[in-house]
Amino acid sequence: MSKQSLAPEIVDPIAFQDFRDAVSDYAPQLEQLVCQLGDGSRDTDKIAQLFRVLHSIKGDASLCQVHFIVPYVHALETLLDRIRQDELSYQDAVGDVLLLVSDQLVMLLDQMAAGGEADDHLLRSLLPGLDKLAEASAEELPQACAKLVGRMMGPMEPVSSVEPVVSGLGGHLFADLQFFRGLAMQFEQRVPEFAGRTERNLALAMEINRLAEKPLSMEQVAAAVYMHDIGMLLLPESLWLKAGRLSQDDRRQLAAHPGWAGGLLARMAGWEEAARMVLQHHEAQDGSGYPDGLKGVEICDGACLLALVDAFESVTLKHAHQGPRRAILRGVAELNASERQFHPGWLKLLNRVVRNRVEIRNMTGGR
Repeated sequence: MSKQSLAPEIVDPIAFQDFRDAVSDYAPQLEQLVCQLGDGSRDTDKIAQLFRVLHSIKGDASLCQVHFIVPYVHALETLLDRIRQDELSYQDAVGDVLLLVSDQLVMLLDQMAAGGEADDHLLRSLLPGLDKLAEASAEELPQACAKLVGRMMGPMEPVSSVEPVVSGLGGHLFADLQFFRGLAMQFEQRVPEFAGRTERNLALAMEINRLAEKPLSMEQVAAAVYMHDIGMLLLPESLWLKAGRLSQDDRRQLAAHPGWAGGLLARMAGWEEAARMVLQHHEAQDGSGYPDGLKGVEICDGACLLALVDAFESVTLKHAHQGPRRAILRGVAELNASERQFHPGWLKLLNRVVRNRVEIRNMTGGR
């Protein structure tokens, strides 16, 4: 395969869209099969179906001239064929690789369809490992899978254990924090899927912040976590629960919610720092965010932290049906694949915290 053919380019726009539509059908099939195989049983029929899905994706990619997809899918197809032929045993780690690589490919296709710059550096870095994975022995397979998953999740570094964080908050601003938390609980209770969201976000933000060289104020971070989505309560529920693509008017309305919550905080004495965090938490490092299109150092540290925590909750919720461990894996892999949107320093600390959580979950037998 030539380097030219690996370049992510749209040769035929109509054929590219046909392929993207086909992948949108294949991806849920692949996810469902991996989920069904996750119980540890060897189901030869499902493994054969999984192989056929990969074979179909590769065939459609060639037919639609989306050539850069082919090497990645070919390596996975070769691995599945060896499992299908009983040369290797299927295991959860193989499913993790299949799902995570599939996610990266779908994200790259979405970037290209939106007209943005195609950022395929992570995928390119994975290809040698995928090729080795396809040729791995039974003994090498678990470690090879773990290495690939690790690349998609970011570097692992040791992190000390962190005690529960909520007990340390308060001081003379405690009453305000209780009020903010009450508002967050009201928002959370409007959506059953959000159950526990507030405390998860708070715990993750505090764990990451404690690892920072210059930690932010715990009270300000807590207030920002509690308040960052409160502006959504001023929007119609039909909008913030809407599935599928948003219209330009939908996006315009949603872009107003950080300003409403940030404005409320700014009017309360002592919460100016939290107000900036909330106002800027949908800004992106590359300038593609909202409401003001800020970039890089124009975005305050607290907003960079909050953006990561908010995005991690969103993507893990999307994959929650896969179980906690796999949802975490896919969530952090997606954030690392979108690193241009996030502050690299805070992203590195998120990787440390999440990798530590995964290791603890693995040691305790959690999925």
